[in-house]
Amino acid sequence: MRIFRLLSTALVVCAGLLQTALAITPMPSPMPNKEVITIGYVKVGQVSPLHLVEEDLKKMNIEVKRAEFVRYADARTSLISNSVDVSVVGPADLAIAASQGTKNIIGLSGVASSPKYLVVRKGVTINTWDDLKGKKIAVAPGSAVWFAWAMSLVENNIPYNTFTAVNIQGGGTAFVQALKRGDIDAMLSWEPFESQVVAEGAAYFATNLVDYSKSKAVGPELGLLAASGEAYSKRREVIKRFMWAYLNAEAKLAADSNAFVNAYSQFTGLPLDVTRESHKLIKLGGVLDRAQVGRLADASFKQGVIKTDVTKEAMELYDDSLAKEIRGR
Repeated sequence: MRIFRLLSTALVVCAGLLQTALAITPMPSPMPNKEVITIGYVKVGQVSPLHLVEEDLKKMNIEVKRAEFVRYADARTSLISNSVDVSVVGPADLAIAASQGTKNIIGLSGVASSPKYLVVRKGVTINTWDDLKGKKIAVAPGSAVWFAWAMSLVENNIPYNTFTAVNIQGGGTAFVQALKRGDIDAMLSWEPFESQVVAEGAAYFATNLVDYSKSKAVGPELGLLAASGEAYSKRREVIKRFMWAYLNAEAKLAADSNAFVNAYSQFTGLPLDVTRESHKLIKLGGVLDRAQVGRLADASFKQGVIKTDVTKEAMELYDDSLAKEIRGR
């Protein structure tokens, strides 16, 4: 009985901690005048909460317009040019923006984390670093996943030319097609395209090799909510309400697996059997912080991804104060 009471107490404490972690402050009051916010997005599972923000924003007297992008790079460019007010971009995009001499982008919060494994075509064996020799691996040069992989190689003393890199431009569909055709042996991609080919039986995750989300320089963060610098400075109350709507949706999906699967499917247009598998890998809730932004910028410079050391400048472009305020921290 004593063991049972101790276990029950522990479960109550854990439940309390979980609720605290997901709790956010009450909904902000509506804007005094109707506002319009333009939201940029990429159809990836980690930002599925974006599918649910409109209803709450409408209650706060904010109308939503949307702009879809295939690549984080395009979303970053649109933020910097004030074409959108907020968007999801890559965790390293603050360093890239800073290296271009702009301050017109502000990182607001990370979105999610997940383990990352090389996706290998069925019939091809890759279990060790030696197995990479002679393999053709598709990469999106300059992408977040490519950088995480490249830094994992550096941290494990594996030469980049151990394998043959096949550069693929565009969205994840091009990776899937190349793998299914047999043009490549493996791919460095992102969700939902990774789980899609695994669920269809065309590939497997090389879990015996390395979880390259654990690169110290890059970290496991999958994305970054960001605002244009102009919107952040001139329309802060609108941005704050967007963040509240996003974090409220995030908390709901994090607490309800079925809701996450369905929102993921509706947001990306993928079948439920794919999103059901893919969502298992994604832990909603950002893990990015200013120190990691600095590590990303430092590694980007040292590896020649960017030509100048903008570690300090990149860190100054990250401000998660709104997210902390809404979470009551």
